[in-house]
Amino acid sequence: MDWGMKNRMAQLIQPDGHCLFLPIDHGYFQGPTWRLEKPGETIKPLLPYCDALFVTRGVLRSSVDPGNSKPIILRVSGGASMVGKDLANEGVTTSIKEAIRLNVAAVGISLYVGSDYEHQTLLNLARLVNEGEEYGIPVMAVIAVGKELEKRDARYLALSCRIAAELGARLVKTHWCADGFEKVVSGCPVPVVIAGGPKCDTELEVFEFVHDGMQKGAIGVNLGRNIWQNDYPVAMIKALRAIVHENATVKGAYEIFAHEKTLCV
Repeated sequence: MDWGMKNRMAQLIQPDGHCLFLPIDHGYFQGPTWRLEKPGETIKPLLPYCDALFVTRGVLRSSVDPGNSKPIILRVSGGASMVGKDLANEGVTTSIKEAIRLNVAAVGISLYVGSDYEHQTLLNLARLVNEGEEYGIPVMAVIAVGKELEKRDARYLALSCRIAAELGARLVKTHWCADGFEKVVSGCPVPVVIAGGPKCDTELEVFEFVHDGMQKGAIGVNLGRNIWQNDYPVAMIKALRAIVHENATVKGAYEIFAHEKTLCV
């Protein structure tokens, strides 16, 4: 691994070996997502507590202050929407040259293993890795399941994560599963980051799956809606940061959330 690649990875993964990424890329297929209608306003109070932003180039340019930001993971896949025929029908939308111009720490791309577009999205990853490695830019593979939530089992996630690593991804973002998540992580030879998915019903539910995933080997989280769609987003991100970077228990995280929530009233 050359110096540039090491430097970018060090921007993302903190000295304790963990990371908390804040994704705000949802609009590339969902449009003006609830509470992300004005991304710059959404992220402003959250930036001090995240380690990196996952964002598209359009929102990066329009809504993120270049003088007050965190390392950027640039979303570079797209081409489908919630109202289209298939979310899996994605291509690479942003070049490595553009990523270099935007001074990003990494690029991120979705994989749809088992879909009609599996071959296409896997080759998208492979080509992106080829280009990224040439310029020292790490690629984060995002294991996407579209609307098929039943795919979130250990066997499917382990398969997808391993394929992503085999094709050269430096990081893999994947969903947590209740049974067998340790096998998902142990079968993936590169760091695994937990995805958030749809907003959970309660804060406790979020703390429980994040804590469990960290205990089973994940190095961090990439959570969006479960943070910025919460009524108390700053309290939420502080509590999650305690789990990720301070090894807080579920109870401890909830106590932090409850305390921080009172300060927001």
